[in-house]
Amino acid sequence: MIFQLVIVIISFLLDGILSNYLSYMMNDLSLFTPYFTLISIIIIYPFFMKKEKNYYILIGITGFLYDLFYTNLLFTHTIFFLLIGLIVSFIYKKMELNLLTNFFLSILVLVIYHSIFALSLFIFNVVPVSLESTVYLITHSLILNIIYAEILYLICKYLPHKRHLN
Repeated sequence: MIFQLVIVIISFLLDGILSNYLSYMMNDLSLFTPYFTLISIIIIYPFFMKKEKNYYILIGITGFLYDLFYTNLLFTHTIFFLLIGLIVSFIYKKMELNLLTNFFLSILVLVIYHSIFALSLFIFNVVPVSLESTVYLITHSLILNIIYAEILYLICKYLPHKRHLN
């Protein structure tokens, strides 16, 4: 549990650090928009296969802290992260985990997350949202997050085996 918590904390902090250096204004959006906390939620699920309750508690707390520190929409990311956690757990139960599966799952989760977020902003009329702006945001967040997902997957795949050897 400590290893997974460290992954989530590092991803959470990297989101905050990189958000200060990468612009988020529409039409000035960087090609490297980070969603590392969301990616870490995908990667750590296999460690919680037998303890799903702990997984949902961890991502619920992470979503709450994400709202608290990075957004002004309290409990929004808590609900979204829990929903993403349900989707990830369903997909992991149906598919075998490997590098290619991780690649496609990362893309799928980013698309679902942005779609749900845009839909909720549209329904509650918080800010004007269009399909074009949502697709623009999705395409500009894929590069960095997929690279991060693959690196994190490889770290999680090989690091725990080294811990068992000691």
